[in-house]
Amino acid sequence: MRTGAVILALLAVFVRGALAQETFIAGPKAIADEKAVFATVESINVVPARARIGGTVAELAVKEGDHVSQGQVVGIVGDDKLVLQMKSLDAQIAGLDAQVAQAQSDLARAEDLFSKGTIPKTRVDEARTAFNVTSNAQRARVAERSVVEQQLSEGKVLAPTAGRVLKKPVTTGTVILPGEPVVAIAEQNFVLRLRVPERHARFLKAGDAVRIDGEELGASSAQFGTIRLVYPQIEDGRVIADAQVGGLGDYFVGERIRVWVSAGERTSTIVPSSFITTRFGIDYARVRKDGKTEIDVPVQRGRELPRPEMPDALEILSGLKAGDVLVRP
Repeated sequence: MRTGAVILALLAVFVRGALAQETFIAGPKAIADEKAVFATVESINVVPARARIGGTVAELAVKEGDHVSQGQVVGIVGDDKLVLQMKSLDAQIAGLDAQVAQAQSDLARAEDLFSKGTIPKTRVDEARTAFNVTSNAQRARVAERSVVEQQLSEGKVLAPTAGRVLKKPVTTGTVILPGEPVVAIAEQNFVLRLRVPERHARFLKAGDAVRIDGEELGASSAQFGTIRLVYPQIEDGRVIADAQVGGLGDYFVGERIRVWVSAGERTSTIVPSSFITTRFGIDYARVRKDGKTEIDVPVQRGRELPRPEMPDALEILSGLKAGDVLVRP
């Protein structure tokens, strides 16, 4: 008996769930008054990879559209003057090495003669001073050579961040100054940059939802995103905001996409479109009366308003009243 009661209870729950899925209670709801605006796919940051030294671009290792990682060599800038300066310092260091060896030999000889009482101590001090001066001059030239060597190594232009190469304003053989950009790199955190008329600025805030028609992104259904930042500066009568949306890709930058944003709230009736049928150009909703009788009621269809919790939401302008129980045809 107990097993039979359990089975009956499970059947009742299943029937109630099936009925709940096959019916929908209509009623006015507060919905976003959506307005269509155009947005562009942008990178949050476009960072230039700059040359640290001036010279001639000897090599460019990337082209537009290439993906680069942080620290990757994207180009090499050469300066012939640095090479000549390096050769000059090498020659000076070689000469100073010989002078240091000679000064060291003179100092050792002077110390030996002083120990035997042949020369005065002033001669030893003079030899030691000459050795110190020559040694310091040698170390100074070695340090200068290290500076030039570092400058030569800075001819490698490194990617400051990981991303995709957008522009390459120079070519091989171009003469550039220190700090000039060699390539522009877009970080791979793409967003939708919206430009909304300023009269809608008071309705726009971080965290609001935005809707994109599925075909805009090559999807079969509407896609949704969230506004992450509203910029405080108004440009040309438009408020700029960034929205985080999945599926934007990681290649094209500047692509224009139509986006639906909230411009306030209004009250309307929305139902799943699967509860509406069309016959001979007239839309009908099947309404259950008195819990038993079902009749088809003509309704006036509005526009589609997909929502995350109701992907096939449809606005009904007239024909239904609050509390009507719709039955899936």
